[in-house]
Formats: sequence, structure tokens, C-alpha cells
Amino acid sequence: MIQQFDQSNYRSICDQLAAADPELQYIIDTHGHPPFWSRPNSFESLVHIILEQQVSLASALSALNKLKERVQELTPTRVLLLTDEEMRACYVSRQKSGYIKFLAEALLSGQLKLEEFYHMPDDAVRAQLTALKGIGNWTADVYLMFALQRADIFPIGDLAAVNALKRIKKLHTAITQEEMLLIAEQWRPYRSLATMLLWHFYLSTPRPSSKAALTK
Repeated sequence: MIQQFDQSNYRSICDQLAAADPELQYIIDTHGHPPFWSRPNSFESLVHIILEQQVSLASALSALNKLKERVQELTPTRVLLLTDEEMRACYVSRQKSGYIKFLAEALLSGQLKLEEFYHMPDDAVRAQLTALKGIGNWTADVYLMFALQRADIFPIGDLAAVNALKRIKKLHTAITQEEMLLIAEQWRPYRSLATMLLWHFYLSTPRPSSKAALTK
């Protein structure tokens, strides 16, 4: 069964999670509900998430806006016309330029059909996305959550979510991924919403100055 959320039930699910978890309740009591983060199910959204890999969100958005300024409309066909030099002028590294062009070719060839994702289970969407060079589990997780509003994703590769979890739960810094995944199990079938609460906490509270790094 495909588990989703939307604006009509977003806050009520957050409240449901908080009622069973004192730390999530603290986040809502202190900072309010998280924004309803969403993006279209589109090529541009996937490009944006690829650009967000391992850099700050501000840097990624700057590169995305430069690309859009260059091609007017961000489509697979137009991106494939850009040279490596033109991509670099838009703050896109050679590596990410390759990833974005692989994605564009997959869409144009029909290897990937984004409209079919709406009706596919999470694991099937993840399998199709991660089959492409440059798209790993983190990119697939964020796409599932933001573009498809899938409700039960915990992006263990996301440093902001992981660091927020460690802080709010006062976990030992040496805790393993497996142990954190076990903690996240208590939030099924709404781990995506719990993650958004963690992101909200991360963005709303002072933290040591460091560059936010995200993994593919």
C-alpha cells in the first residue's frame, strides 16, 4: 500500500506523532509545526536534489537558478545542449553535470517515466532512481518525500536529520545507523513527517557552525 500525506492531514499527523513522542512534542511546542515542504514531480526537482548533494542548500539553489537563467526552462533537451563549460558557469561541477545529463537522457529515452511514480510503491521508485549514475538513496529519499509525498521514509543518509535526532534525543555521538533506524521505527508509518519535524528543529535552533553536508 502506498502511504502518502498532503496539506489536509499534514499537521494532524505531526500532532499524532508528537502525542506519542515527548521530543517531537517539544519541537511543536517550541517551534510550531514544520513548513509543508514539497516540490513538483519533475525533472527540475530531481536536478535540484542532485545539486543539493554534499553542499549547502543555498549553494544548490544558486546553481539551480543559474541553470534556469541560462536555459529559461529546465528541460532534459535543453540541459543536454549545454557544454561542460556552460554547466560550470552555472556553478555545476563536472561530476554533477554528468549526473544531470544521465538523468536527462534516461527521461528522453523513456527509461525513466516520472508520471508512473505516482502509482509505484516506494521500493520500486527507489530502484528506478538509484539505477541511474549519481542518484543514491539520499536523493531517492528526498524525492519520495518532497515530490511524491510518501509518508514513511527516514533518510538515514541526511546529516541534518541524523544530527537533529541525536540532539533532540540526547543520543551518544557514536550511535550506529542501525540503532538510529530502530529509533525511527517507532514513527512508522509516518517516518517522513517525523523527519520533517527533525529538520524543523535543526533549522530553528542554534548549532555549531559547520557546512551542511548531504550524502547521495
